[in-house]
Amino acid sequence: MNADRPLDGIASIRTKIAILVGASILGAVLTYEIGNRSGVTGWVTLPVTLGVALAVSHYLSRGLVQPLRDLTAAAGRMAGGDYTVRTDAARADETGQLARAFNDMADQLAGHDRQRRELIATVSHELRTPLAAQRALLENLVDGVAPLDTTALGSALAQSERLSALVADLLDLSRLDAGVAALALEPVPVADLLSAAVNEARLTGRPMAYAVSVHPTDLTVEADPARLAQVVVNLLDNAARHSPVDGLVTIDATAREQSWTLTVTDEGPGIPAADASRVLERFGTGTAAGSSSGGTGLGLAIARWVCELHGGFIEVVPTPPGESGGRVRVVLPRHTPAPATAHPSANASAPPDQESAMPAPTPVLPPAATRMPRRPARSSGRSASPARR
Repeated sequence: MNADRPLDGIASIRTKIAILVGASILGAVLTYEIGNRSGVTGWVTLPVTLGVALAVSHYLSRGLVQPLRDLTAAAGRMAGGDYTVRTDAARADETGQLARAFNDMADQLAGHDRQRRELIATVSHELRTPLAAQRALLENLVDGVAPLDTTALGSALAQSERLSALVADLLDLSRLDAGVAALALEPVPVADLLSAAVNEARLTGRPMAYAVSVHPTDLTVEADPARLAQVVVNLLDNAARHSPVDGLVTIDATAREQSWTLTVTDEGPGIPAADASRVLERFGTGTAAGSSSGGTGLGLAIARWVCELHGGFIEVVPTPPGESGGRVRVVLPRHTPAPATAHPSANASAPPDQESAMPAPTPVLPPAATRMPRRPARSSGRSASPARR
């Protein structure tokens, strides 16, 4: 027993208070009885009795008040922005439980503060890169260093569209953080959804080929068509950015008993097991902006959010050492539970241990020669790069 905190070994504050009150009463009674038997008058015994009771209470309560004072001081430091403060959580009573909860909260706040700082730094870098390029180009045009032609204007437009894409992605993520996103559920034919997404991907001007297979061909799921299309478009964009020129992107949708899976496979360098979880985070692996992939680094994070809204999940299948090709798998319920929330559903289907044998994909769609006139930022076909997804 700690002499400074005699009641620390007791695991209940109520028991401690009961002992404190009982000991004080017992001390007072014994003191009064001793004085009475000794023939001391009551006017003398009374203050001595009160003094003994107060002394016993003060001694036994020493371990009760100090932890609360420590927590108050720690809370004040945390309110001032110091998320490194921690309290002593070794006690066995309710104050120890409170101290442990306080330390857990401090850990979470410190993590959120670190993520906020990293997000601000990364967003600033992402915005600065296209703005600097656009400013340099415009300065050259104003100074007459570069000719005013469609190439220069197309480059300026490409930087503007990159900024617009980044702002749109950040807006989606702000809705995620605010928890205000809602789903408009309706039956969605998967084949039509994938066909529209492939057509949009082909309009970016990248010389890519796409193979689509849906099993069964009339597969229909309950989902928000706009949000689900956002997932597919982001997956195709990610695959195309990391595939070689004229590469093949394979899209397979397969129905299961209560769920369905969407697997997108590319011919890029693949994703090592160490990076499989990081690429689903905001800004990918956290590498510097302006990577050779040309993306904002938010596409897969948004796709994960949409999957969780639907009660499913998204996972990156690691590429075995010595092999190439990236693969991202989405597992969603065929009937999204309502109301949908911004958190993963506990009933989301687990990923299969092994992929079932998939039928041969439909014939490869030839890349279109048509280019979307308002999206030149995506018109360059880049070779495979292990940069951030």
